Amino acid sequence: MSEKHLIRPYGDRKDDGVIQLSFVLPVPVSEKAKEAAAQLAKKLGLSHVLVSSMEKAGEDYSFFVVYGRTHMQLDYAAIEVPVVAHRKHAFDELNDVIERDVGRKIVVVGACIGTDSHTTGIDAIMNMKGFAGDYGLERYRMFRAINLGSQVEPHALVEKAREVEADAVLVSKVVTQRDVHKEDARTLVEAAKQAKIFDKTIWIFGGPRVDHKTALELGFDAGFGPGTKPSDVANYIYYRLLERQGRAPPPQPTAHGTPDAIIQGAEKP
Repeated sequence: MSEKHLIRPYGDRKDDGVIQLSFVLPVPVSEKAKEAAAQLAKKLGLSHVLVSSMEKAGEDYSFFVVYGRTHMQLDYAAIEVPVVAHRKHAFDELNDVIERDVGRKIVVVGACIGTDSHTTGIDAIMNMKGFAGDYGLERYRMFRAINLGSQVEPHALVEKAREVEADAVLVSKVVTQRDVHKEDARTLVEAAKQAKIFDKTIWIFGGPRVDHKTALELGFDAGFGPGTKPSDVANYIYYRLLERQGRAPPPQPTAHGTPDAIIQGAEKP
């Protein structure tokens, strides 16, 4: 059994339990509204409550910033989170190993699904210019990247993936109100199953409120959040494709003389 690692929030000094909350109440700015914010924080279990800021957020709405202390602590050592882990090949090297191990271009289809019109994320991964100096999938000679853009219905994305015999499908969702990103993701998975391409394809979910755990729960192979670079996705697809085919890539020494790490994480349910 691993040793416990108990932690509490940090404010002015370690383990003081100080946290900051911000929220809106549907009442106009007033001393009564300020007291309502303080009482709400206390009902959440906070002590030493201080309402540090109160501002008008609209007609009959007030925005608050509140500080307080919590007695809660948690065992950091007991937390388990699935992660995507693998060695990253450099741009030219990845092209070379795909040519060696796959023997053809890897076909990838990407889109923002549903009514989402925010293409920044999918473009950062797929467009040739990429993101933060990291080339997008269109720049790789061993990838065929098909970017369908925004507001693509899940069934249309599945149909395109089936038409081009996609190895992987990238889904981006920025709009998340009322968990619409999860609803659209489930619709996509169901459409893929009905089209009988779900088990033949690698499904990747991305967005500001997407992580690997959420993606796995929704039936995807992997999830990538903010800060993901195209090379992260490209390397993942390469390793995952070989793993799905039961062909682990030949081990190669790294800078530390150890073999390549292979994709880790749960299988799709």
